Amino acid sequence: MAKPISLEKILFSQGFGTRRYCADLVYADLVKVNGVIAENPDERIATDGLVLNVEGQDWEFHEKAYIVFNKPANYECSHKTTHHPSVYSLLPSPFVERGLQCVGRLDYDTTGLLLISDDGQFIHKMTTPKKNIGKVYRITTPNPITEKQIEHLMKGVVLEDDAKPCFATACEQLSENILAMTIVEGRYHQVKRMMAAVGNHVEQLHRSQIGAYRMPADLSPGEWRWLYPDDLKQLSQSEEK
Repeated sequence: MAKPISLEKILFSQGFGTRRYCADLVYADLVKVNGVIAENPDERIATDGLVLNVEGQDWEFHEKAYIVFNKPANYECSHKTTHHPSVYSLLPSPFVERGLQCVGRLDYDTTGLLLISDDGQFIHKMTTPKKNIGKVYRITTPNPITEKQIEHLMKGVVLEDDAKPCFATACEQLSENILAMTIVEGRYHQVKRMMAAVGNHVEQLHRSQIGAYRMPADLSPGEWRWLYPDDLKQLSQSEEK
């Protein structure tokens, strides 16, 4: 069981502002602890199963944040964007305050499963090829996908700026122009460049799965939800294969 800590520190750790601002939230009767209005920012609170309500919004306490986000098209996975709005603009402000980062980036026009966290070890584990965690992409092409192209992807293709070949660990043709491809690396524009290397072109790109964890069917574009221990276990399942 976690050691109780002051409400002010809890609010600060969750990204609700400076320590002083968090205390002021309590003094203004804007914080509830498990449904009860809090009065003292120095009150020590047990964090196990803690649910806060801050300025009318419920907030589960998580020492480390792990969330899944359904990325829509035309958003950049960066705090400092160039041509399109940031995915962080679609998230609650406390996530930005506490420094959450995308676990690997999706191109601005790529949609689908995006992990976001403030746990550096988790981010490294999910992005290093050494862990062999597969990422599944649904690729839509303007031209029919041939068996020869799939064979080439599985055997490995050499990209222009890297002599080391990259390859798909699995391919499933869903229709004439749609391919589900699994990769474990995350090189720059890798899927698009791999398809170009075999003589085709990516028209739409959607990430649907990481490890054994699939995008929740009821999570709409632009929506997020917390990940729990069972979800995290599914995410890293493929490293054991």
